[in-house]
Amino acid sequence: MKRVYLDNAATTQIDPQVIEFMVAAMNQYHGNPSSIHAEGRVARAAIEQARKKVANYLGASIGEIIFTSCGTESNNMALKCSVRDLGVRRIISSPTEHHCVLHSLDSISNVGQAEVKYLPVDDKGRIDMAQLEQWLREDDTKTLVSLMHANNEIGTMIDLAEVSRLCQQYNALFHTDTVQTMSFFPINLSEIKVNFLTGSAHKFHGPKGIGFLYMNKENIVKPFIDGGAQERNMRAGTENLHGIIGLAKAMEVAVENMEQNRAHITAVRNYFKARLENEFEDIQFNGDPDYGNYKVLSVSFPASPKGDLLLFNLDINGVSVSGGSACSSGADAGSHVIAALHGNSDRKTIRFSFSHFNTMEEIDFVIDQLKKILPELVKNAASIV
Repeated sequence: MKRVYLDNAATTQIDPQVIEFMVAAMNQYHGNPSSIHAEGRVARAAIEQARKKVANYLGASIGEIIFTSCGTESNNMALKCSVRDLGVRRIISSPTEHHCVLHSLDSISNVGQAEVKYLPVDDKGRIDMAQLEQWLREDDTKTLVSLMHANNEIGTMIDLAEVSRLCQQYNALFHTDTVQTMSFFPINLSEIKVNFLTGSAHKFHGPKGIGFLYMNKENIVKPFIDGGAQERNMRAGTENLHGIIGLAKAMEVAVENMEQNRAHITAVRNYFKARLENEFEDIQFNGDPDYGNYKVLSVSFPASPKGDLLLFNLDINGVSVSGGSACSSGADAGSHVIAALHGNSDRKTIRFSFSHFNTMEEIDFVIDQLKKILPELVKNAASIV
């Protein structure tokens, strides 16, 4: 049965070049990077070469890159260590952040370690920049601003440079989750000051189980995981050697092909959006589709008898998509992001997210399946056989 994968915001297939590179590394490197013998030194050198590559792509120093297991761990480390070690007593965030950030903020707030304030968002998911500046200006409490670069469900983006400018102006720290934009948008940390930034390899066609935290060298924190002296004494535990090598290779491939991939993905996404608008009744789009993450299209379908099972029916018909964050649960649960934008609604939201591996022919297939599942929404339905 033909299948089309349009859930690339959840995870991406590993690029064949990355697989080939990792297999070669698995055959070549087997030493423990912390061992002092020849095999260990070779493994250590491979990790440091990967760290250098990641740092160079981000305009960072080598010592500012810490490899972790994923974006979730990186975000937890940034938030909790900033409170524990840097004296942060107030965190400003938004209600549409990824759950790993929101749940971490709940944990911090519940034990009284810091006050947490959530910025209002408009119906497109854009944060209230005026409110952010007001909160920063009126209170000089040591503050961390935590805002994701692009929302994982609706694609709405912040102005990274402007948020950075405000944080510098009012002496606040700035943490940004760039899991959805890393290697898809240029990020130069030598030009835009950020204190903490996170990424995860499986979002840009690398392996799962490996991510990184950029931590500005001005911020000195204690280890988040105690044990050995790995990751420059910042994260104990034997390094995921082959994952680290795969992450760096995936970033290399993605960055080198960024512009052509962006052009292809944008064309595929826009073609899908146009066909939805032209061929279905009452289709709406969540977020800011004209200024947002070009990989994501959040589509709102009107209430219908088949709408509640739309995810299931698409899957049965060969289309892999999601209703929101893949990290919420395996169930088709309601989205906190959509609720923050529109409150309770009986409309059905589906997130379609694209990669450079997707084709126009796949889009045609998905449109055909939607017409079969939701015939009552098709314009000129009488002509549909």
